[in-house]
Order: sequence, then structure tokens, then C-alpha cells
Amino acid sequence: MAAAVAPVYAADNPVFLYSQYFNASGENRYSAAGNYSQVLEALEKTYFVKVNDKQLNAATLSGTKLILIANPNDQPHGTNPPPHHIKGDDAIELYNWVQRGGGLILMGNQENHNLETRDVNQFLRLMGLKWSDNYTDSKRIELPADFPILGGLTWAYYTGNQIEITPGHPSNARCLIENTTDQPTLTGRRNTEGCLLAIAEVGKGRVVLVTDAGWIANWALNEEGVGGIAIKNQDNLEIFLRLAKWAAHAE
Repeated sequence: MAAAVAPVYAADNPVFLYSQYFNASGENRYSAAGNYSQVLEALEKTYFVKVNDKQLNAATLSGTKLILIANPNDQPHGTNPPPHHIKGDDAIELYNWVQRGGGLILMGNQENHNLETRDVNQFLRLMGLKWSDNYTDSKRIELPADFPILGGLTWAYYTGNQIEITPGHPSNARCLIENTTDQPTLTGRRNTEGCLLAIAEVGKGRVVLVTDAGWIANWALNEEGVGGIAIKNQDNLEIFLRLAKWAAHAE
């Protein structure tokens, strides 16, 4: 697993935990020292940033304000042990933590990224959310000035599955960014209408669910792109910081 990122601000800042407990050992696609180094460094201006692969329980969650889980894995990486899934006691601990006021940001890319969805969806069902098997290819999505939370920003979206929302759920689960077919994808291919980013309130806590995990990777923030596609003039870092602020009740 990636080494912990050393916080640069006082320990009384809100704790932001990048939890890799649900990532397969040896999987480094979104490592703290690699592709996620820039976003974690930016978070250190506001949060006491921790990175670990410890089980989420009363001890490890104590004092934590925000948790990021990126692309929880389904199968082992190579010959390593299988990854933990969000189920059983782990799901109960995480859900109860959110209910008590925690902020959860959960992101995943079902596009050949070993994303686990069966157990995750059982967990998300409690929040009125579900990852679906519909896909949207890369887009540069401009948000109007009066858009909730993210007004005036531009999202560089790099492919993923979509989100289904349970109408009338007590969590007030709702789509924040929805894909529309009136804007073509940069590949000219998959462009199904549906939700790409959703939010919900669960008890005293807040949840952000995103269908792409690469949009905050260094290659996206630096506009280098991936797979021959580079989306320019984007505000992905600011979008993530605003979502974190909303999830932390700090807006």
C-alpha cells in the first residue's frame, strides 16, 4: 500500500482520511504517492490528511470528518490476497459513522478497473443510490453560474458507469451532475442519459457518489489526459475541494 501522506497543518484541523482498506493489495492506480498526490497535497491546506489501509472501526474512525474511498476493488491484484468488500460489519461501521455526521466521498470506474459493485450497491441501497451498468464516455461539462455547489466550474469527466437514484428516499438522494445526449462525447460513442455524480444526506452525514475515479488523478489535473484524450480548461481540483467542503458541512 502507499505510504501515508504527512500532513502539514495542525492536528486540530478536520481529519480527511483517504482509506485504501477496500483496495486490492498491490493496486496502485490511485495511489496517494502517485496519481492522487496533487489532490491530497491541496487538501492539506484545510485538512489533516491521513492515508492508510486500516479497517474502518470505532478506533480508526474516531475524529475523522471526511473519508475518500476510490475504486473499491472486486478481485485480487496478481497473487495478493483478495480485497475487503464493503459488506458485513465494515458496511455497518461505515454507515453508522456517516449517520453520526461523517462525510463520505465514494468514487469508482467500472470500465475495466476491477470495481466491486455487488456489495457496494447493497451498501448504497441504504442511501437511495446504486451504481448501474450504463456508461458515458469522456466529456467536458460546463456548469452554469447558478449551479448548486459547483456553479461556474467545468468538469473534465473521463468515462465511467452511471448512478440510479431511488425516488423519495429519506436520504434526499439526488443527481448533481447529469449526462445529457445533446452534448456529444469526445469519443463520439457511448452517451447514455443518466446521473454521473450524486449526493445524499444520511442522518447527520453527507455522501458524494461519483462514477469516475480518474478525474482527480494527476494526469487529469495536469490536462495530460489518458487513452489519447486530454480535456483542457477544467476545474477538477476546485470541484473536488467544493464537494469535500459540502460533505464536511463546511460550506
